[in-house]
Amino acid sequence: MKSVNPFTGKELASYQELSIDEVNQKLALSQFVFQSFKKTDFAHRAELMKKVSVLLREKQDYLAMIITSEMGKIISEAKAEIEKCAWVCDYYADNAADFLKDELIDNDAYKSCIVYEPIGTVLAIMPWNYPFWQVFRFAAPTVMSGNVGVLKHASNVSQCAIEIEQLFLEAGFDVGVFQSFLIGSDKVDYVINHEAIKAVTLTGSEYAGSKVAESAGKSIKKTVLELGGSDPFIILEDADLEYAVDMAIKSRFLNCGQSCIAAKRFIVPKKLNKPFLALLMDRVENMKLGDPMDTSTQIGPMARVDLLEQLDKQVDESIANGAVLISGGAAFDLDKCLYTPTILADVVPGMPAYDEELFGPVASIISYDTIDDAIRIANDTVYGLGASVWTQDVKKGEQIARRIEAGVVFVNDVVKSDPRLPFGGIKLSGYGRELSYLGIREFVNCKTLVIK
Repeated sequence: MKSVNPFTGKELASYQELSIDEVNQKLALSQFVFQSFKKTDFAHRAELMKKVSVLLREKQDYLAMIITSEMGKIISEAKAEIEKCAWVCDYYADNAADFLKDELIDNDAYKSCIVYEPIGTVLAIMPWNYPFWQVFRFAAPTVMSGNVGVLKHASNVSQCAIEIEQLFLEAGFDVGVFQSFLIGSDKVDYVINHEAIKAVTLTGSEYAGSKVAESAGKSIKKTVLELGGSDPFIILEDADLEYAVDMAIKSRFLNCGQSCIAAKRFIVPKKLNKPFLALLMDRVENMKLGDPMDTSTQIGPMARVDLLEQLDKQVDESIANGAVLISGGAAFDLDKCLYTPTILADVVPGMPAYDEELFGPVASIISYDTIDDAIRIANDTVYGLGASVWTQDVKKGEQIARRIEAGVVFVNDVVKSDPRLPFGGIKLSGYGRELSYLGIREFVNCKTLVIK
């Protein structure tokens, strides 16, 4: 298993994949450790989780450098990712006890309540695009609930996986409470169906989600799936256009556009189409591409060459089907995995830019006549993860937001995850919720206790 810097093309490290015997030993350890860890109190877990938070902040520069080296995220965004991980650790350390306290139910018994209890080892299958955040938004609530965690990370960010496990050990958690498994996708089915695994969470593609759900279903194991998205960014005629464009740039091109909740389809009223495109093109063509370690860089490399080639194919097919190339549309430097920020206009159904998720720095512009038309276009997708509405009439914005088929809708702000708010999608964007009190309750036994 190799870790390669996408900007330089240099191999950073290589790792021997775990054998089945080693996987079995580690899973047996997780089962053994769980028997004692589940008995620890929230105060003890919180104390250790707070230490993880402290370590994240102390090592922020070092950990950010690993993220940037392994998958190309610009260094400022990598540092922000580490800070967000510390936040989610603090959040669950402070709130887990309250989220999982006994819930009294008034009925005719002497006492009735819901008791929230840990279930065992939870497997997380995580992607490369936010290699620390995606893991910690699973790990913090999972461990604070009294469960133990096993991570199968994307193979191109193995250094990140190793560092995350080390953070839990340095904080004082027992060996086996959180483990990173360096394995390929061919061993995932085996791990899912192992008796030690009680539930599975995955963030990734719809294909990966369907395979994981199929495998877990054979063993009657619960899954939470956070999959792809083709988020609409709906601009109303009364929107503050300058502000909307600034936020459009942020939402589309953060992390080189490699985000499931990035705005991907910009739904613009016809009367604003030209001014919106003019402002957007001006911002995009002045963005600096280059070395992700350079603090002045705004867009770094994509994570892998094959991802860049797939994106370029989708753009070419969209243009061949009638999309108008406004800006970009080609690899800036294939050897350094750089793709020019791209704007496609006149996007309609039948084009990859309309029908598919474009996982990279490409914005699709779709025009509309009426608000009902805008809502129809927003919902005209197999995905349902996030969406945003931009208007100076917040009441109208809320009314439209309630008609959007998505798990997360923001009015006058970009879609983003927040430990305090539940996060997840519908349709082919998956099911289940992460974060908030809903997230920590996904993988516990909600036991009904009645005493008469």
